[in-house]
Amino acid sequence: MKQIIINKNDAGQRLNKFIEKSFPAIPASLMYKSIRTKNIKINRKRCTPDQKLCEGDILDIWLKDEFFEQPPHKYEFTHASDRLNVVYEDENILIANKPQGLIVHPDENYEPDTLIFRIQKYLYQKGEYDPEKENSFTPALVNRIDRNTAGLVIAAKNAASLRILNAKMKAREIHKSYLCIVCGRPSPAEATLEGFLEKNEQQNRVYIEKKRSESGKTILTHYKVIDTIHDFSLVEIDLLTGRTHQIRAHMASIGHPLLGDGKYGTNRVNRAAGVFKQALCSYKLTFDFRTDAEELNYLNGMHFELDDVPFLKDFYAGKIK
Repeated sequence: MKQIIINKNDAGQRLNKFIEKSFPAIPASLMYKSIRTKNIKINRKRCTPDQKLCEGDILDIWLKDEFFEQPPHKYEFTHASDRLNVVYEDENILIANKPQGLIVHPDENYEPDTLIFRIQKYLYQKGEYDPEKENSFTPALVNRIDRNTAGLVIAAKNAASLRILNAKMKAREIHKSYLCIVCGRPSPAEATLEGFLEKNEQQNRVYIEKKRSESGKTILTHYKVIDTIHDFSLVEIDLLTGRTHQIRAHMASIGHPLLGDGKYGTNRVNRAAGVFKQALCSYKLTFDFRTDAEELNYLNGMHFELDDVPFLKDFYAGKIK
């Protein structure tokens, strides 16, 4: 038998989702059967799989101890680097400046040094995150960017903030702007591009089409040329939709690939310029809430902008040519 007192970070979840995350050894069929037969109760009362948990609820699970056995604690984040560039932090969120070359989450190759692990380690060392005291929550990222894209990434420190910010990101109430260097001079100097993106999982790349297909997803990309030096242009991008590799593929589709992009760009040009990682940075972030953000309303109107974009200095020094 196991008794759990629901804490603040577990509140608001459906019962079945909480059990799946907290006790993965319990088969789904057994969980649903136990709920029906009242071997799982909330506050000593019959419950349902979709019942929302509240802070302070007492969850009783009458099952064999083998279903609650946990492997020895091996916190993966402890193997991550201590290097973390924190741009902003409060009790609810953290905004980090991710460097080029660092992945945000572990991938199929599994790398212990990721942005989310660095953030979890940082919060653990500060005493703000203790896995021992959490049933199901871990600090998590709200947005993500490619390995070789630098820039601002938001992390939520608690479940309520993660829920709110995920909803705001989906509603386009958090605006992100990018700077990049593209080959050539886009014309017109400012435009909104529309297309249809198809993803090829095997190739880990996307393709942009002008006509909609059954699997194609609509994309909208607004660009504005800021300056041009040596046939390379500094461009500001606003994503009106957020798809995999959208900026890289969309700019390449109009004949202006990102400098340094080995997947969608021109290797000959990249080698000549000596740039081998895409010149792309998520440099600006604005919270623009049009609806209630509950305990995060204080973020509304806040604006963050990087002044150390990696490739900007070389571009204006004329070194990229």
